[in-house]
Amino acid sequence: MWLPVSLNRPLVWVALMALPACVWIPGAALRMVAASFVTLGLWDAWNQVRQQRLRLRLSQDALGLSGDAVVISDVQNRVLAVNPAFTEITGYESQEMIGRKLDTLAAQRHDKAFYENFWSTLKATGRWEGEMWNRRKHGDEYPEWLKVRAVTDKRGKITHFISWFSDISAQKARENDLRRIGYEDPLTGLPNRRRLHDLMASRLRHLRAGESLDMALIDIDGLKSVNDSLGVEQGDRLLARFAQRLTSYMAGSVVGRLGGDEFMVIRTTTFDDHDKWLGNLRDHMCRPFEINEQSLRLGLTIGSCRAPEDGQDSSVLFQRLESALYSAKRLGRNHSLRFCPALDKQDNPQLALVSDLRAALISGDQLELHYQTQHHPGSGELVGMEALLRWRHPKGGMISPGEFIPLAERHGLMAELGSWVIEKACAQQAHWQNSGMPKTTVWVNISALQLFQGDLETQLATCLERYQLEPSQLGLELTESVLLDERAGDMGPRLQVLRELGYSIAIDDFGTGYSSLGYLKRLPVDKIKLDRAFISELPNDQADAAIVTAVLAMAKGMGLEVIAEGVETQAQCQFLVEAGCTLVQGFYFAKPMPAAELEQRWAPLTQAEGAY
Repeated sequence: MWLPVSLNRPLVWVALMALPACVWIPGAALRMVAASFVTLGLWDAWNQVRQQRLRLRLSQDALGLSGDAVVISDVQNRVLAVNPAFTEITGYESQEMIGRKLDTLAAQRHDKAFYENFWSTLKATGRWEGEMWNRRKHGDEYPEWLKVRAVTDKRGKITHFISWFSDISAQKARENDLRRIGYEDPLTGLPNRRRLHDLMASRLRHLRAGESLDMALIDIDGLKSVNDSLGVEQGDRLLARFAQRLTSYMAGSVVGRLGGDEFMVIRTTTFDDHDKWLGNLRDHMCRPFEINEQSLRLGLTIGSCRAPEDGQDSSVLFQRLESALYSAKRLGRNHSLRFCPALDKQDNPQLALVSDLRAALISGDQLELHYQTQHHPGSGELVGMEALLRWRHPKGGMISPGEFIPLAERHGLMAELGSWVIEKACAQQAHWQNSGMPKTTVWVNISALQLFQGDLETQLATCLERYQLEPSQLGLELTESVLLDERAGDMGPRLQVLRELGYSIAIDDFGTGYSSLGYLKRLPVDKIKLDRAFISELPNDQADAAIVTAVLAMAKGMGLEVIAEGVETQAQCQFLVEAGCTLVQGFYFAKPMPAAELEQRWAPLTQAEGAY
């Protein structure tokens, strides 16, 4: 390869001037001096060439190591050089591309206006960056993130283009998966509650004169007994078969699964035959199912309503469907009931509570966080605290989370509640960091809905940035039921990303699920919280003592911390100290308390310690 030698160096100029002097200057001594200058100039020129070769080789090595494809093309966009990553991504070898126009790889997904905008932007600003679809050698299309820079000469005329791009197929697939998971029931492939809301709203908007919507909420009676007798796997098969039959019978209508044993159908019709339609639907779906060589005849409880007679807002209609279903359940199994005003929330305490919870989320002044501190069992040292959601109802007083959390899960409010908790906990942590409180991690509980909807990472990052916190100041607690929730999919990659971002991850209620050891092997977990059920009878119950000792030994071998929940007595605390447990939480040290009460207890201690 020919490498130009810069003439912008004094020794090179001296050598060029001394070269003719070696011949024409009289006197051997002077010619020797001139020859010395020539030699020195040649040495400098050779050293320059060697340095340029080294820089070129290093540049080529760097491009070879890059995971992004790099292409150098001329002003006509003909390829002059590519790096190995280009071949790896596109399948084209370097010799196949030299002299070929780069735009011959373009996929037929962008219109003429897109490319006109691309070239006008590039020529006007000298750069372009964005997503573009290209085609590999074997014909399959893929998305890439492309950056293009124009190279100009001294007069500002474009002479070359340098392009960098990376294959973002995996990222796009992940985005599509998250979008699908957010709107699709993973077991049946049917629309989930979130998607059903959208579909109902769409059908309501597009109702024409003379059309109505028939809607039914279907609950399978006794599915738990099927799971208990045949196993969960056979129960899932039954749900999938039920979904297939319902979808086939309701072809052209909306069919979805709200979760568990609840399904929903929405029919657009011009017939005033709601009761007849419901009866035919029941008869068809109550025919026997053959599962595991057994014939199963299902009972169905159905709540129904009709739009626009029973309402024209999707949220109102959902509430009225649920009101009709709950009222039908109170009549016993295998009943159907259509909504009527007498069934509205005044006669249904559960629906009234859901409505009040929605109002509480909007106002924000009824919900509050209480904090329970976590300690070293021997010294009592404060090592962390858990944020616990509380609801102070204006009429009903303090409502137990065990009462309103299941309702929130059932009615699709967990995502909003989870967002509220994260926001409030971050704001409180930021306040504490500036008010003399101990520097500890605040742990928040994460629901399955927050995980499978796919926006948890963004929400966490936004809150941390807003309140200027580090990820290490916020811990994430997941219950075993979250990890076993079929909606959450494979949580390993999601949790690994969160952990790499700096968040600590704990498994709450450890020991109450069915696959504890299995997920501990494959999931990136930092801490397990031993459920209070194993602590309450310590140290007298030998079985619980053996379980606690075994869990502590296992966790130590796996490099996990263990925090024992529900520690209420000195005897329990002493047993845990002797067993090697280093973290505890429970009434023995502190009950859950509001933030103001916590500050009164701990801030003065911290300030007193700082005075010494």
